[in-house]
Amino acid sequence: MNTEIIISLITIFILLLLSAFFSGSETAMTASNQPRMHNLERQGNRKAAMVNQIREKKERMIGALLLGNNLVNIASSALATSVLISLLGDAGVFYATLIMTAVVLIFSEVLPKTYAIHHADSMAMVVVRPLRFLILLFTPATFLISGIVRMILRIFGADISQVYGDNHTEILRGAIELHNEGTDEEVSEQRAMMHSILDLADLDVGKVMTHRRQVEMLDAGQPPELTIEEILDSQYSRLPLWKDQPDNIIGVVHVKAVLKEMQIKGVQAKDVDLAGIAVEPWFVPITTTLFDQLQAFRERREHFALVVDEYGSFMGIVTLEDILEEIVGDIDDETDEIVTGVRRQPNGSYMIDGTVTVRELNREFDWNLPEGDYSTIAGLLLFQSQRLPEVGQSFNFFGCRFDVVKRQRHQITLVRVTPPAGHDRKSAA
Repeated sequence: MNTEIIISLITIFILLLLSAFFSGSETAMTASNQPRMHNLERQGNRKAAMVNQIREKKERMIGALLLGNNLVNIASSALATSVLISLLGDAGVFYATLIMTAVVLIFSEVLPKTYAIHHADSMAMVVVRPLRFLILLFTPATFLISGIVRMILRIFGADISQVYGDNHTEILRGAIELHNEGTDEEVSEQRAMMHSILDLADLDVGKVMTHRRQVEMLDAGQPPELTIEEILDSQYSRLPLWKDQPDNIIGVVHVKAVLKEMQIKGVQAKDVDLAGIAVEPWFVPITTTLFDQLQAFRERREHFALVVDEYGSFMGIVTLEDILEEIVGDIDDETDEIVTGVRRQPNGSYMIDGTVTVRELNREFDWNLPEGDYSTIAGLLLFQSQRLPEVGQSFNFFGCRFDVVKRQRHQITLVRVTPPAGHDRKSAA
C-alpha cells in the first residue's frame, strides 16, 4: 500500500470524524433543554449563554451544520471511491458506495445522533465553542445559499417571509403531557396541577367565586349582640357587612378584630361598633382573570375580595384559597366537607346541589362536562336545555343523564347526574 493511499485513508477517517461532529452537534443543539440552559445562563454559565445565543439564530446554525456535513460526506465518499478504483478498478465504485453508505450511516449519523439525544445538554456545551467558530466561518456561504433558496421558493409561489411565533402555552402543554416521572397517580396529579397553572390566565374569578347566595353576610342594622353571635357561630374568619340592602356592602369584618375589640378594650357585645372595626371592602370585576387576581392578592397582601358585575352589583366573593384550590385541588380543613354538595348513590349516580361548579365536578370525578358562560351544574342544565326544567324532567347530555330533583322558584337546587359506565372514578362522601 503506497503512501498516497495511506494519506487518503487517514483523510477519510478525519472527514468521517468531522461528519460525526456535525451530525451530533445538530442533534445536541436542537434537543438541549432550553429552560435548563436559560437557568444555567442566569447562574453565570458562559457556555450555556452561547448555546442560547446560537439557538436564537437557528437558521444560521442549521445552515452551517448542513453545509459542513455535506462537504465532508461528499469529500470522504469521493476519496473512498478514488482509493477503491485504484485498487479494484471499475468495481471500486460499487464497493465504495456500499462501504461508505454503511460507514457514514452508522458512525457519522446514527451513533453520534443517538449519543447526542441522550446527552444533549452536556454535549451542546462541549461543541458550542467550535460550532460558533464554524458558523462565523460559513456565514457568507450560508447567506448566499439561503438567498438562492428563498428566490427559488418565491418563483414557485411559496412565501416564507411571514414567520409566526410559537404558541408558548401550547408548547408548555405538550411538554406537560410528555411528563411521565412517577407513578400513574402522581403523574396524573402533577399534570392536572401544571395544566391548572396555565389555565389561570384564561379563567375569570366568576368561575371560582362563592356566589352571593352562599355568602354569609352581616347586617349592620341589627343589634350588635345578635351580629356577634352570628360571627362566633360562623366557620369563616371574614364576613361582609352590609347596610340597608345586601348590595350596599360597607366593610369586611374580621373575627380577630372583633375578639380584640371585646377582650383588650373590654367592650361588651352590645357596644361593639362593627362599622368602625370593619376594613374597607375591596371590589374586583367579575371579568378579572385568576392570574391577575392572584397577582393583586400578592401586591395588596390580602386574600379576600368582593366580586361585582359590570353594573356594580355584588355577585360573590373570591379568596386566595379559591385560586390555590384551582391549582392544587381542594384544600380541606377541619370545617370543610369533602366534595361539598355531592352525594354518591348506591346505583352509581350522584345527587348534586345546583350550586356545585362544573369545574369542580370535572376535577373531582374526571368528567368532561363543558364549561361555558355558566359556572354551576344548574347553569349547564339551563344552557343545554334552553328552558327552565320542571321537577322530574330528564335530559341526556355528553353521555350523562341529568334528572331535575328539586327546584326552588326559578332556581334548580338539586340534580341527579348519572355518568356513563366507567366514569365514576372517585366517590364522594
